[in-house]
Amino acid sequence: MHIGLIGGIGPAATDFYYRSLISAFAHNKKELQLTIVHADAPTLLANLAAENGTAQVAIYQRLTERLVAAGADCVVVTSIAGHFCIDAFKAISPLPVIDMLAAVKDAVKARGLNRLGILGTRTVMESRFYGGLNPVEVVPPGPDQIDAVHDAYATMAAAGQVTDAQRSVFDRACTSLLEGAGVEAVILGGTDLTLVYDEATSDVPLLDCAAVHVEAIVARASD
Repeated sequence: MHIGLIGGIGPAATDFYYRSLISAFAHNKKELQLTIVHADAPTLLANLAAENGTAQVAIYQRLTERLVAAGADCVVVTSIAGHFCIDAFKAISPLPVIDMLAAVKDAVKARGLNRLGILGTRTVMESRFYGGLNPVEVVPPGPDQIDAVHDAYATMAAAGQVTDAQRSVFDRACTSLLEGAGVEAVILGGTDLTLVYDEATSDVPLLDCAAVHVEAIVARASD
């Protein structure tokens, strides 16, 4: 299967998907066929803030047409924030969409989790992962932290690198969710949070949505 990635939203997330897919296919001793097209992170965040799904879907459709021309068999949006309009995009996409929200819901069910914290953009947090994990309870940071988490995340995603100050914002939010809100784990509800946390080595119980998405892509490509 020739995989098409809509990347650039943000740069670090694209790098995570690219490296993870290379590693997975090498491990499985399979040739990776992959094309990446570039979207713009600030444009996505502006459309997200304005709830302008129509504009963002038009961008995805235009980029997916490039993937079609390159011979791709599927398309992947490499951003959780970018999934705010995923249903509308799936309805018109010229290629099958490998949906992160569905993959994460399956992973949550498989792990038997019932109460989760979440970090990411304001929309992802306030919408409780777009309501995609019902009946699981998703708890955002408190009102005293949600703006700081959003601002730190948006700035980090656009820059493609994390600062110590941003890392401290995320760490404090995780502590509040785990100790104050009593969640079982914290969803990394932004793909660029891979700059901050590694689920495999972190002392904090995490659910890395980007890693789950990559596993779903590899599984689909192996069908």
